[in-house]
Formats: sequence, structure tokens, C-alpha cells
Amino acid sequence: MPEHTSWLTFLLEHMKDTLSQNAHNIGASFVDNHPADWRSFEPITTALFIAVIVLALALGARARLSNVDEAVIPEDKLTLRTFMEVFLGYFYDLSKSIMGPERAKKYFSIIGASALFVFFCNVMALLPGFPIATTSLSITLGCALVVFFVFNFYGFATNGGAYLKHMAGPVWYLAPLIFVIELFSTLVRPLTLAVRLMLNMAVDHLLLSIFLGLVAVLVPVPLMVLGVLVILIQTLVFTMLTAIYIGLATEPMHHDHDEHHAHH
Repeated sequence: MPEHTSWLTFLLEHMKDTLSQNAHNIGASFVDNHPADWRSFEPITTALFIAVIVLALALGARARLSNVDEAVIPEDKLTLRTFMEVFLGYFYDLSKSIMGPERAKKYFSIIGASALFVFFCNVMALLPGFPIATTSLSITLGCALVVFFVFNFYGFATNGGAYLKHMAGPVWYLAPLIFVIELFSTLVRPLTLAVRLMLNMAVDHLLLSIFLGLVAVLVPVPLMVLGVLVILIQTLVFTMLTAIYIGLATEPMHHDHDEHHAHH
């Protein structure tokens, strides 16, 4: 995707020489093996900026909920607390429908954090002049790899060796084929998560930028509405798949494994 200029670009340009000297630490591009330059720091800086915002909002919402007596009384207008309650409440209910209330509560920290981070990264697309971290494959792939390592860790922690054996399926003579298919589908999950999010957000931002450049008044409004839908849908898809992957990995497998041997 073509590079976009934002306020962060101008800010980093003042440190161009220093960043260029350290660009080799980032490494070459994953897709076309293009060497890193000072602009390669922009998506990383943007992601850190969004992470700080999410952390500050979370701490602010927690402070408002620290008073139990006031926390049980709903507020009559949209505030940080009501936004967090509605936003995280929706994804918590979604997680409960996927993996049940016990596991949803146990694993919601990573699910909720993913939802908040992806949402606020995507929202930047609606603000002219702001950088969007999720248009960079390095950022979306980083998020997807975190999800990948987390759900596999939870899978092994919950089921031990049965998590790996489960990939071979219940029929022994098909086990080699089923295991290869399941292993491939598991390994490709972070790539599909990353590419789907990056492409949708990059194309949405590119279209909005083009129309804003052509006509800055009224005409881009339908595209901005479409952009809001893209932001919400991509946040939902990424978070829902995160919950599904964790739910599948932490589903008790010992019982099914023992039951299969009992029939034989």
C-alpha cells in the first residue's frame, strides 16, 4: 500500500538521521524484503501511542469503578465508564456465548485488550492527519502472533499433550493426514488474521483519503459512514476469532480422548 503522511511523519522527520542509523534493527520488510528506513518507525510509534491511550482509558475506567456504591448506579450520559461497560460488555457476552461464562471470565483479559487495541487503532482512520497502525502488516501480524502464542499456551496449559494429540483426530489410520491438515490450519491462523485486518483498513483509509483530497465537504460523508462500519466489523471479526481460537484450544479434551479408547 502507498505511504501516507501524517503529523507523526513530520514529527519523526526531525529525528530522521537518528532513526535511519537504527533502522537496521527493525530488519527488512516481511513481504518484499525492502530495507527499513526512518519511516518504518511510524507504525511502531503509532501502536505504542495507541497502547498508552488504551492503558490510560482502562486505568481511568477502573478508577471510576473503584467506588462500589457509585459503580452500581448507571450514568445518564455517555462517559468513559459507560463506553467501557457497553463496549467490553458486548465482547464479554460474545465470549460467554463461545466458551461459556467460566472460561470467558478467565481469558477475557486478552480478548478485551485485543478488542480495545484494534478498535482504537482503527478509529484513527476517521481522523484526518492521524496515522493508522493497523494499515501496517508488521503491526497486525504482531497482534496476530500474540493471539497465536496465547491460545496455544492456554491450550497446552489446559489439556497438556492431549492438545497436540487432538489434532490427529479420533481415527488412527487417518491420523497422519488429519494432523498435517490441522497443524497447517493452526499455523496459518496468524497470517489470515493479520492480512485480513491490514488489507481492509488500508483500503478503507486509502479510499477515504482520495475522496477527502478531491472534495473535502459532504461528498466523503457516505464513505466515512462506510468507514465506521469497516472499523466495527474488523474489530468484531478479530476479537471474535481470538475468542474462538482460545475457546477451541481450551476445550477439555481428556474426556473425549479417554472415551474413544473406552469404546475400543
